[in-house]
Parts: sequence; C-alpha cells; structure tokens
Amino acid sequence: MIQIGFCDDDPSVLDELHELLGSYRTEHNADIAPTAFQSPFELLASIEKGARFDILLLDVLMPGENGIEAAREIRQYDSNVKIIFLTSSAEFAVQSYTVGAYFYQLKPIWPESFFRLMDSVIAACSRESSVSLILRCRTGITRVELDKLEYCEVIRRSLLLHKTDGTVLEAAGSMDSLCESLAEHRNFLRIHRSYLVNLEHIQTITPKTLVMSSCAELPIPRGRFNDIKDAYLEHAFQKEQVFLT
Repeated sequence: MIQIGFCDDDPSVLDELHELLGSYRTEHNADIAPTAFQSPFELLASIEKGARFDILLLDVLMPGENGIEAAREIRQYDSNVKIIFLTSSAEFAVQSYTVGAYFYQLKPIWPESFFRLMDSVIAACSRESSVSLILRCRTGITRVELDKLEYCEVIRRSLLLHKTDGTVLEAAGSMDSLCESLAEHRNFLRIHRSYLVNLEHIQTITPKTLVMSSCAELPIPRGRFNDIKDAYLEHAFQKEQVFLT
C-alpha cells in the first residue's frame, strides 16, 4: 500500500486533495492510503513519532513554517519520501529541488495533470520498492538498494547491514523479519542464525569460512558447507556466469 500524506493550511484544498485522491484510487484501483494535515507542525510531529509516507504533497506557502522549510526537516528523518510541492507560482521550482523534491504541482489543481503526476510518482515508488529495502535506522528512515547490500549480521541485539561502499547501518527489527522481507529475492541466503549474505558478493567459500567481496570473513557452521556451496553454484548457473573446469 502506498502511504500518501498531504499538508495545506487551507481546508478547502485539503478537501479537494482528498476528493482527487479518492477519485484516483477508484478509477485506477490504486492501493493508496491518504492522510491529511493542516499544518507542517502536525505533519512533522507525526513523522517524529514514526509515521512513514511514500509520497508527501506539501503546500509551499503556509503560516509559521513554509513547505520548503518543512521539507528540510522531513529530510532529516526520511531521505526517500517523494515530495511534491503545491504552489500557485513556478518561481519556487528551483528551491523545491534543493530539498530533493520529486516535482511540483501548480494550483489550481486540474484532475488530468494531477492524475498523470500520480501515475508517475506511484510507478516510481513501485519500481524502487521491488529492488530496495526500507529500514528504520538510528539515522532515520533509509532506503537500501538490494544490489548494494553485501551482508547482514546480528551482534547482541543489533541488526547491522553492511553495504558494498563500506557503510554499516544499524536497523530496528530481527534477522527473522529481515529474512522474511527478502524471501522472494533468491540472491539472499541465511548461512547462520546471525548472518544473511548476498550471493552476488561472495568471493570465496571454504569448509569453514565464507569470504565476501569486502574481504569480510563469515563463519560457516558445521555441516552447512555443502548446502551453502550448492546454493551459490545454483545461483551462479542461473546468472549464466562462466566456470573454468
């Protein structure tokens, strides 16, 4: 389900957006859940409490704090949400891109252009969700591209995700829930109760150790070597990689 938040200080605009999103959901059979906010402070308070949105529609000119300022604060919690600014003037377009805006919607809002924009942004969300993982980390909500996830481990009660660029993210949740989230992605294999690896980034497999492309050495439990080796070779064959015999 796509979570959409929209924020405007004008109740009539909120009603209009609610009606437009309802019509879009009906006409496109879209699985979306809209939530309205009448001030950026309301929206920020909700995000600070843990609310997550895929798309945010923000009015640029609001009393107390404008949409651009609110977006800068939102980016401290969520670097991935698609932000669309609502404005009566295109002069804010340049400013909108400084906070990583997806696009801006001019007022008055015409259903045809709004629906085309929704088609585009929802399609972008769907593409990203199929090849990425959204995590709630200490640094905020983060999207990790799966091909850049090398391996994951549990140390004490911390879930650590190691990326190919050397970054390590500490995330909420358990290894069991992470494995469940990645179950449909065949290139991830749980080799140990505390380790999940991306088969794409395995460098060497020995009876006792698995070496990743970053040179990290992960222990192979007793009796698991053949299973892990077979899973890796099957993955390599499916990828049509070259073997030297």
